[in-house]
Amino acid sequence: MFKILLTPLLLSFCFIAFAQKKTKKSVSDTTTITINDEPRDKYSMRIMFYNVENLFDTINDTNKNDEDFLPDGNLRWNGYRYNKKLKNTYKVITAVGGWDVPEVIGFCEIENRLVLEELISKTPLRNSNYEIIHYEAPDERGIDVGLIYRPDKFAPLAHEPLNISFENDKDFKTRDILYVKGIVMNSDTLHLFVNHWPSRRGGETDSEPKRLLAASIARNKIDEILKLNTKANILLMGDFNDYPENRSMNEILRGKELQEATIQGDLVNLMFEHLKDHQGSHKYQRHWGCLDQIVVSPYMLKENYSLQVKGNKAHIYRNDFLLKEDERWMGIKPFRTYEGFKYVGGYSDHLPVFIDLIYKEL
Repeated sequence: MFKILLTPLLLSFCFIAFAQKKTKKSVSDTTTITINDEPRDKYSMRIMFYNVENLFDTINDTNKNDEDFLPDGNLRWNGYRYNKKLKNTYKVITAVGGWDVPEVIGFCEIENRLVLEELISKTPLRNSNYEIIHYEAPDERGIDVGLIYRPDKFAPLAHEPLNISFENDKDFKTRDILYVKGIVMNSDTLHLFVNHWPSRRGGETDSEPKRLLAASIARNKIDEILKLNTKANILLMGDFNDYPENRSMNEILRGKELQEATIQGDLVNLMFEHLKDHQGSHKYQRHWGCLDQIVVSPYMLKENYSLQVKGNKAHIYRNDFLLKEDERWMGIKPFRTYEGFKYVGGYSDHLPVFIDLIYKEL
């Protein structure tokens, strides 16, 4: 009797095939988008961002407000649910990866380094040789941003947390912006920023100054980089808690539509294209929007430049297994882990976004 060994790549292929087999929908809100994918070679790589919606461990950290995510907490967060969350996150990663897992993944709403360590050691990702970059942040809710990467395609040179502190509100604590500088595909330097800007809690208008400050801190670091190299490869990804047209993104960060990025130092927000199609990574009431965004330096969109964003596009990964019927607001919505205090066992309240990078020798 023969045994069939399922490698992570084969598991990924089987899972994607199963998920995509169900793709039948065609209306705007109910469209499931799949990507015409092909294997990546040594001169191509996939960079993904995912708000995983409260990936907490089950251990009480007295320095954090993690009481809800404990076995005796309001959410009854236990070992079974935590391990299911890890497996669900692994499934999303392999589905987004296509033929192979993404080479670089930025995360937000992770509790600490441990959850990343267990994600890459307690799931089949253990065979993908991921390494971690993470800093503990002072966020009030106890959540951080982080990065995992495959050393065969990305070699970090330097990294640091960019702290966001508020002069007028010393008690307000939020997550840092993670900055990482590295070599991609053994060929070119890339400056990466993983973001999770302050939320809209308390209202969009009242909370906006906090996001404007986060944007200015990211922009200051970008200006430092561009001062040394006006053609630097810069990529920001994250849940910005603002939309592409908001002031923090459009005016302070200077993430423009491609045709409007005309001034030296302007960046290009690749999510504007999705707004035209009324698609998004997150649903608020009945409206889909792009809180999760990818912003790049414009040289990465030029044909005569060595490091390029493939197709000049960012993708929102939408598939049936990540979605469920929206009984209140109609259509569909992300299949999340909790709805209020009710455990439903889904994936996240956000959909992942990604881009492909290609390197061309000129």
